[in-house]
Amino acid sequence: MSRDAAPAEEPAFAPAGFDALPPPGMARKAEDVGVAKATMATASLFALAVLAGAFIALGALFATTAMAGGGELPYGVQRLLGGVTFSLGLILVVVAGAELFTGNNLVVMAWASGRVATRRLLGGWAVVYAGNFVGAVATAALVYVGRQHEFGGGAVGEQALAIAEAKLGLGFVQAVALGALCNALVCLAVWLTYSARTTTDRILAVVPPIAAFVAAGFEHSVANMYFIPFALLVERDAAFAADGLGWGAFLLDNLLPVTIGNVFGGAVMVGAVYWFVYLRPARGAGG
Repeated sequence: MSRDAAPAEEPAFAPAGFDALPPPGMARKAEDVGVAKATMATASLFALAVLAGAFIALGALFATTAMAGGGELPYGVQRLLGGVTFSLGLILVVVAGAELFTGNNLVVMAWASGRVATRRLLGGWAVVYAGNFVGAVATAALVYVGRQHEFGGGAVGEQALAIAEAKLGLGFVQAVALGALCNALVCLAVWLTYSARTTTDRILAVVPPIAAFVAAGFEHSVANMYFIPFALLVERDAAFAADGLGWGAFLLDNLLPVTIGNVFGGAVMVGAVYWFVYLRPARGAGG
């Protein structure tokens, strides 16, 4: 090369070595991931969604067991314990590989860039949501058949009923708001994993936001696909009793508003904002 030649321009957002990917690079990665998710074969997408529903259910099971019989603990400590253990669910999703509806709200970044059609965006969400429901409810049924709710002298079952009663006691608008706050944190957890270079990085990125949303009492639609159906099954046993539980109440009074809130929190409060900051200006600069 001639001494007078200009040096080759370095990639704008390429980190060196094992440094964490910076936010602009994370945004581009999120966009690419969104395209990959939107173009995945339907059968594969559904199978991975069933896995994600089961993974989140396992995290919910872990949290229920950890909080069972913990009435002597301060409220905040018990909730924090439940949040840390619940993190297992998203860790399994992001490390083992699965498709979670709430995290997939970030596909909106690829849609906003014009790389994913509206039909593919909504169709993908529908397939993943259905798969998550199947995986979570099937796990609830399997756990019930295993009589896990009888462990701890019935403390696990009582805790499961208490969780479901609290969720079904929420007002519609309240559930929407708690759902929005929840998925803002869930999508931020997924967003943080886009900066990771190792499995350890990804796990450490997931735990704080997930522990925070559970400890704060926010509402996650896929988690509720396990929590409430499991409680409905437990209630069938004569040794357990609860008030206000029913499939109609679950679907209309909880799952519907929480899902609406989750979409707003993930797609708008996180996905759309980061697209506006890091992707829209870059694409408009050459126009």
